[in-house]
Amino acid sequence: MNVTLDTYFFLGIGGIGMSALAKYYALKGCCVLGYDAVKTDLTQSLESLGIEVFYEDNHTHLPDQLNSAAVTKVVYTPAVPQSSDWFSYFKANGFNMVKRAALLGETTELSFCYAVAGTHGKTTTSAILAHLLDASGVNITAFLGGVAHNFGSNLLLKDTAITVVEADEFDRSFLSLSPNVACITSTDADHLDIYKSAKALEDSFYSFAGLVPLKENLFVHEDVAIPGISYGERASSDYFISDFKVVSGQTLGTIHTPVETFEQVLFPMQGKHNVLNALVAFAMAYSQGVPANDLIKALSEFKGIARRFSYEINTPERVYIDDYAHHPTAINAVYNTLRAQYPNKKITAIFQPHLYSRTQDFAHEFAASLSLFDTLFLLDIYPARELPIAGVTSDWLLGMISSKKKSKATVAEVLKNLKENPPEVLVSLGAGDIGKQVVHFKEALL
Repeated sequence: MNVTLDTYFFLGIGGIGMSALAKYYALKGCCVLGYDAVKTDLTQSLESLGIEVFYEDNHTHLPDQLNSAAVTKVVYTPAVPQSSDWFSYFKANGFNMVKRAALLGETTELSFCYAVAGTHGKTTTSAILAHLLDASGVNITAFLGGVAHNFGSNLLLKDTAITVVEADEFDRSFLSLSPNVACITSTDADHLDIYKSAKALEDSFYSFAGLVPLKENLFVHEDVAIPGISYGERASSDYFISDFKVVSGQTLGTIHTPVETFEQVLFPMQGKHNVLNALVAFAMAYSQGVPANDLIKALSEFKGIARRFSYEINTPERVYIDDYAHHPTAINAVYNTLRAQYPNKKITAIFQPHLYSRTQDFAHEFAASLSLFDTLFLLDIYPARELPIAGVTSDWLLGMISSKKKSKATVAEVLKNLKENPPEVLVSLGAGDIGKQVVHFKEALL
């Protein structure tokens, strides 16, 4: 990996993917600074590394010595609108502007790259894979889409000759990568505001698969139509897991590879979806010669990822779990895991829809998924990069949900209800700023 410019300005530096790259370049000795609209734990962690973060959309804050297209490379994502003063200034003045995905591809192109793709499970699978390799003595650099508790960060920086990355399908970003080993966890329809059709999305996954030089290094979920080494629950898959069960909040199961079987493998996370994420992470590392015993030991030591089925409260009287689920398939997976674990308890959900377009595209699927919960609090739609779509609101979605105990609510109303009527099992769901409320939901229950 060669750093060709010394100064990087990140527009939207507080994003989970952007912040990992910003940390990387700062730790490699580059001058790094950036803009984000909101101060968060992530931006403060960047500032602790000496990275200057601006919170005002005003380009005049840029230091004079860096105010040159010849000196400063600008990295951006769609999270910062092109109407932003920073974006407009850099574009008008001829700065070298690259998308985050292009920089990630450039940063990792000379490495041996493990890439994790799929519309669900990327962050969990890549975090597990990074942990398995690291704990097994393989020195890697990993760029993650969430804070892995084993590392306390979304970046693991050791040897840059081997990398682990999330291969994000949004905006066809993953086509900028050069994967040597890859997996595809799912190809469910999503990001239809970009792709316009489910087929176009599937075609992009085929294009991504074509980037892997050796087809024996492409792993695909058994329900994915793309040719590759299959994994899943069925005995017909190349790698499959059987006899898995939850014991004291952890999962035990048998892993079958094409050549050998490993019984009573322990994995701390719950949920079939998480077990399968662990299986493909195991398969990717195992296929490259990492000893199975090392991988099995490392699986038992995985500590999870922030906002991925994260227990905030876990007592006999009260359970509160927070999860990033923002697609109907992911919501179903969380619900099924909760229902299996707490078959006789009432489950309350707080859900913040993410994007007007996604809410519109999957309204009926969201309604079916959210109707599963005993009680539902529905927050306003988190717009992210989008402008409102006429008629697409949380009230509109609420009308499709069949639950008897459902309500459109503000955060303040939710907190009041939690204090007055604490639920047996609570789950907060969403990819927007609901994550900032987790500490307050937790406090309301204590």
